[in-house]
Amino acid sequence: MSALKISTPFDDQLVSSLAAGEEVLLSGVVYTARDAAHKRLCALLDNGEPLPVDLRGQVIYFVGPTPAKPGHVIGSAGPTTSYRMDAYSPRLIAEAGLKGMIGKGGRGQSVVDAMVKHKCVYFAATGGAAALIAQSVIACEVVCYADLGPEAIHRLTVRDFPLIVATDATGRDLYRR
Repeated sequence: MSALKISTPFDDQLVSSLAAGEEVLLSGVVYTARDAAHKRLCALLDNGEPLPVDLRGQVIYFVGPTPAKPGHVIGSAGPTTSYRMDAYSPRLIAEAGLKGMIGKGGRGQSVVDAMVKHKCVYFAATGGAAALIAQSVIACEVVCYADLGPEAIHRLTVRDFPLIVATDATGRDLYRR
């Protein structure tokens, strides 16, 4: 079976059609964010302020890419452990309209509950394959929080980024099977 080709932004229909265990090739815009950026985004939500990036229908990749070598768009771009974002993900899903996340490892029950309630999907990227993953990135720019260095929020344009649906919008979870 070949991988399903999907593109951002996501809507509820697309998210609902994806099943845990399914292989996908993702194209379009993906934002990067790790713990420090998530904390800042949630602080803005706490204060009723607008986010610097419109996350409605978007996907966040939990990665801190390394600087690009000459002639390359991005450096190494492997996923970080996702549970570190569990304190923040439910709010970004419920309040900011986030529809997809990419990382590695399982997610907590509060995240899965928010995914089911608000139609969101979690993808697993292959850990240890950072250089391979970087080949799917065709453009990269810092869009906010440049002071965080590699943990700034980047806007990536990806083509055929290989992923596996780890947790789908019904709560089926490869990590809990």
